[in-house]
Order: sequence, then structure tokens, then C-alpha cells
Amino acid sequence: MAKNLVIVESPAKAKTIEGYLGSDYKVISSVGHILDLATTGPHGLGIDVENNFEPTYKFMRGKKKVFNDIQKLAKKADKIYIATDPESEGEEIGWHLVMELGLDVNEASRIVFVEITKNAVLQGIDDVRTLDMNLVKSQETRRMIDRIMGFRLSKLLQKKIKAKSAGRVQSVALRMIVEREQEIRAFVPDEYWKLFAKTELLDLDYIGNDKKIKADIIFD
Repeated sequence: MAKNLVIVESPAKAKTIEGYLGSDYKVISSVGHILDLATTGPHGLGIDVENNFEPTYKFMRGKKKVFNDIQKLAKKADKIYIATDPESEGEEIGWHLVMELGLDVNEASRIVFVEITKNAVLQGIDDVRTLDMNLVKSQETRRMIDRIMGFRLSKLLQKKIKAKSAGRVQSVALRMIVEREQEIRAFVPDEYWKLFAKTELLDLDYIGNDKKIKADIIFD
């Protein structure tokens, strides 16, 4: 029995990586995410918007069996490595695995490699680190915004203007454009002067249209 368990995302990578690491390692795939936000609670969001946006997760369809297979191997392993993809989404998948397996989130178990070569994989094992919780929270926040937009705003737009959906990117961008257009339309032009003078002493009081005009005085 292999002493070390390595968990990756892609089944296609598992055998290749296992070949690089040798007989002391068993590599298994999570096949992507194992958990997602539940559809319970207010508005079916799986997010308690009244309690600091606390999320509730559930196993995705078909992923309970995948996790059970991982768990069986994890119980027999001396060391478990999380080798999900090297970005925020991979970090969150790794965090879900750590939580469901009952591992210590502060223990160095995270390995990262950006290419599937023997040198890169072995270097990843040497550079094992803890999970980057900033990346985890970044991805978790992104997913929750997707859910809130998808469940609430999309339904509103479908009802009001027959739109298909609303997204976290285009919806915010559209609001910025609208607010900028409102600023442009509300803009009231004001006369403004810049006066340039080459002098050591200047006493200037310019009056225009029976009122004092704002002026920048720049000395050279």
C-alpha cells in the first residue's frame, strides 16, 4: 500500500503523475469540484445573507461516491497531498477536500505545479505549503456572487425585461456605464481660467460677467 496519497482534479493527469512519483505514492482524482452551494435557506441561495453571508455546501451530484473512494485511500495513507489546479478555484477544491477529510487546514499539504512534467511534479512535492486561504475566500466570494446574481437578479430581469440572465461581470460593468452616463448628463459646466505669467510679483483679480472667476496662477 502506498504511503502517500496525492489528490488531483483531472483523471487524465492521475496516472501520469503517479508514474513520476513512484510506488510510494497513489494518485487519485476528485474529478473537479466535490461540493457546491446548497439550494436551501432564504431564496434557495445556500447563503445566509442575514448572518455574515455564511454559506452552506452540499456534495454535487455523483460526487459522494468519488469522495468515498478518496476517503478510503486517505484513511490508509501516512501523508495526503492536495494537488488541485494552481489557481483560486483549485485552491477552493483543495479546501473542500481538506475539510471533508477532516485534515488540519494549517498543515502543509498543498502542492502546486504548472506543467505535468517529472521535474515540475517533484519540485511541487519539495515545495509543499499550506492552503492559501486568501485564494480560497476569493473564489468562495466569487461563487456566492454568482449564486446571488443567478438566483435573484436573473429572475428579476427575466420577469421585467425578458432577459436571459445577469452575470457578476456584465451587470456591474453595465451599472458603471449607467452611473457614468448619469454623471455626464448632470454635469453643469463652469467657466475656468488658467493664467500664465512670468513675473516675480503679481497681484491679480480678474472679474468676468460681474463675478469673480476661478483662476489658477502659475509662476514660472
